[in-house]
Amino acid sequence: MKYFKLPDLGEGLPEAEIVEWHVKVGDRVDEDQVLVSVETAKAIVEVPSPQAGVVAQLFGEPGDIIHTGEPLLGFEGEGDDSGTVVGKLKRAEAESRQDQFIIGAAQSSRQARHQRATPGVRALAERLGVSLESIKGSGPGGLITNDDVHQQASHQKALGDAEALRGPRRTMAKTMSLSHAQVVPVSIFEDVDIGDWAAGTDITMRLVQAIAQGCEAVPVLNAWFDGDNLSRRLLAEVHVGIAVDTPEGLFVPVLRDVNHRDQADLRQGLENLREAVASRKIPPREMQGATITLSNFGTMAGQYANPIVTPPQVAIVGAGRIREKVVPYKGKPAVRRVLPLSLTFDHRAATGGEAARFMASLLEALGQP
Repeated sequence: MKYFKLPDLGEGLPEAEIVEWHVKVGDRVDEDQVLVSVETAKAIVEVPSPQAGVVAQLFGEPGDIIHTGEPLLGFEGEGDDSGTVVGKLKRAEAESRQDQFIIGAAQSSRQARHQRATPGVRALAERLGVSLESIKGSGPGGLITNDDVHQQASHQKALGDAEALRGPRRTMAKTMSLSHAQVVPVSIFEDVDIGDWAAGTDITMRLVQAIAQGCEAVPVLNAWFDGDNLSRRLLAEVHVGIAVDTPEGLFVPVLRDVNHRDQADLRQGLENLREAVASRKIPPREMQGATITLSNFGTMAGQYANPIVTPPQVAIVGAGRIREKVVPYKGKPAVRRVLPLSLTFDHRAATGGEAARFMASLLEALGQP
């Protein structure tokens, strides 16, 4: 049998989740014919065949997690294994060290099952309808025992089956855990009077441009920080990750080079990214390389928050719900429109004074008509 291994999908991503097979054992396929759809960080990718041939074996089922370089499919015949770059998929250099911070490699589903349970335990789990991935083994070295399987089956019968996180929600959970383990977060809050803004002002673009101005004023917040080596890289270009809420989970596409683009160009760029997110066809590279993030949660609800910093970034800005508030205006109390701002920063990489100066720059930029 000639093995076709999961290729490098072009962004240095270490794993993918099988979404749907488009072929079955015994099918004759052509070169570049789509074999399987897989989900990487947050994009669905169609994997083409590297050759013409007859499918002898499929490795993995929908929902299984496969590592780059692990067997994905077997062709009839003998010969060298298929390479790791196939068909229309091209290798690309990772844009930065950010990849290794954001996406950690999980053990493949097949590998996990085989390492954590004996054949007899696997058979018992299959008979009782229990997923071994949901069990923490009580045996030596985390080995799953028959008792563990029976206990899980009892839980499922009493409480119902647990839903495994997949796709974007799984990636989000891993990223949040990474942040909790690595970042030392501090948040500060402020209000900015936007009562002089013209009707129809593009709020998101004003925020993006204010962030760019803040990064130019206080460059240490536009940086990547390596906590393991206690080193940082200050970045000249400002690439803003824009948090986008969807029914499938949180996506953070990256609006690039915002300090050198006008507002109309930025708006069109954001619309293009949002359309790609909605269609689930956004390339993984469009969600990598952010130097700072904006969470515009106030479009739904909430005034202030403690936004989560994603390593290796140093800061994230949160914009709350615009509201009317009585504030001093030209020496007298007045009802004015106010935009609440939240800033969370990694205190290992930036001082409180630097964060406060960054916030002051935001206030100055947003306070203009």
